[in-house]
Amino acid sequence: MDFFTPEILVLLSAALIAGVVDAVVGGGGLIQIPSLLVVYPGESAATLFGTNKCASVVGTANATWRYARQIVMPWRTVLPAALAAFAFSYAGAATVAWLPKDVVRPLILMLLVFAAVYTVRRKDFGLLHRPAYTGQRELIYSVLLGGLIGFYDGFFGPGTGSFLIFLFVRFFGFDFLHASAGAKVVNVATNLAALGYFLPEGYVLPLVAAAMAVANLTGSTVGTRLALKYGSGFIRQLFQVMVVVLIVKLTWDTFRVS
Repeated sequence: MDFFTPEILVLLSAALIAGVVDAVVGGGGLIQIPSLLVVYPGESAATLFGTNKCASVVGTANATWRYARQIVMPWRTVLPAALAAFAFSYAGAATVAWLPKDVVRPLILMLLVFAAVYTVRRKDFGLLHRPAYTGQRELIYSVLLGGLIGFYDGFFGPGTGSFLIFLFVRFFGFDFLHASAGAKVVNVATNLAALGYFLPEGYVLPLVAAAMAVANLTGSTVGTRLALKYGSGFIRQLFQVMVVVLIVKLTWDTFRVS
């Protein structure tokens, strides 16, 4: 009974909201991780990241399953991308040891600004589903996309889901609905890759992770239903909001006074 303290209820609320947002456009970690840092300031970052991943992977897998039941999933694109992302996330994590993240943050900020401006200026961007590739080219480009995103997620992480959606729309001709669905498959792969490190090392709070997973799953159910009901136009609008949030966060992290 003592487990459900006000602090835990805050985490469950954060996981619920994160599940909704993540199921539509990604970015749930921007909600869950700060909440964990506030509630458990004395825990190691690895433990909090592992707890976050445990909760997120459940909600993301649930969203993937729900999308797959309702739309024709672009499996020929997203499965090779997911496998490449799984493999390259390890390489990204290893790169942290010799390349400081502060070097990369301004570049990521510029890419996010580009994505925001591009989406706003192209009024029809992501509203129609017109896959651009088939056959061998589709396989090659999906592996390249998955490798790039997997490396980024292992190395840095913030905005992985949003970047995936933008790239699926921009380079593969997906609409926002199919791009969001495809992004979930790749997100599951990168989350599992991260958990392959966190879990064996014991970097997780088991009870907290389990409770947050239930809340995240509930939120992902709501988010997926909203996305399927309102379609690409709704996802596009929420995507723009999330990109702006990411830009503000990374700008603060880049230029704040230490």
